[in-house]
Amino acid sequence: MDVDRRTFVAGLLMGAAIAAPGDGQVVAAPSRANNVVLVHGLFADGSSWSEVIPRLQARGLNVTSVQNPLTTLDEAVAACRKVLDRQDGPTVLAGHSFSGMIVSEAGTHPNVSALVYVAARAPDAAEDYAALAARFPAPPASAGIVYDGDEGRLSEQAFLRDFAGDLPPAKARALYAVQEPFRRSLLAGRTTQAAWRTRPSFYAVSTEDRTINPELQRYMAHRMGATTIELRSSHVSLISHPREIATLIERATLKVR
Repeated sequence: MDVDRRTFVAGLLMGAAIAAPGDGQVVAAPSRANNVVLVHGLFADGSSWSEVIPRLQARGLNVTSVQNPLTTLDEAVAACRKVLDRQDGPTVLAGHSFSGMIVSEAGTHPNVSALVYVAARAPDAAEDYAALAARFPAPPASAGIVYDGDEGRLSEQAFLRDFAGDLPPAKARALYAVQEPFRRSLLAGRTTQAAWRTRPSFYAVSTEDRTINPELQRYMAHRMGATTIELRSSHVSLISHPREIATLIERATLKVR
């Protein structure tokens, strides 16, 4: 009986040491990531996550949407890393569209516990993404990019039809009105790292996508061994299917190293 009592008391003390951190005590690892950092792609700004953000916040998560400068890949990655530096622990890094390049590069940051790609590019280290994409039929939106000197954007027709085709027309036109132009130099960048090789990864494929070929999305998701969902969606599933995207991101918060 004394042995059982001593064993019981020792168990209580060990539990207290894990639950109440202090000098010389063992601290339990977090059960989930409490931070989420979101990155937008081309033809958009940080507000493109506005349908997802309140859903994540309602689940008790600290959320930050990066304002991607859309200038060069190095500058975009630097902006993302500054936000990651401010996080206080494990963080899910999620990117839409072009920002999959940023996620793949910045995702090796020590705060990043998991990655989420939303209809996003997912290149390997030093891979020529344009060459990879050329192995699949070109999506219609590619023909809708127009340039004003060094700055590129989608034409209104391409934006409404090929980028945000499953949104109500009024909503799509409002998003078109605030799209951020990108510089040509942004498209020339190549990642030097593929964070999905070392981080748990999740991918949301948009099956009706006219901006990134859905078969290319499936190929990239399979190559990285991602936990994958498919949504009957245009390229902007983060706006047309925010509940499903928020749920996928929340699943990623449970993958804490």
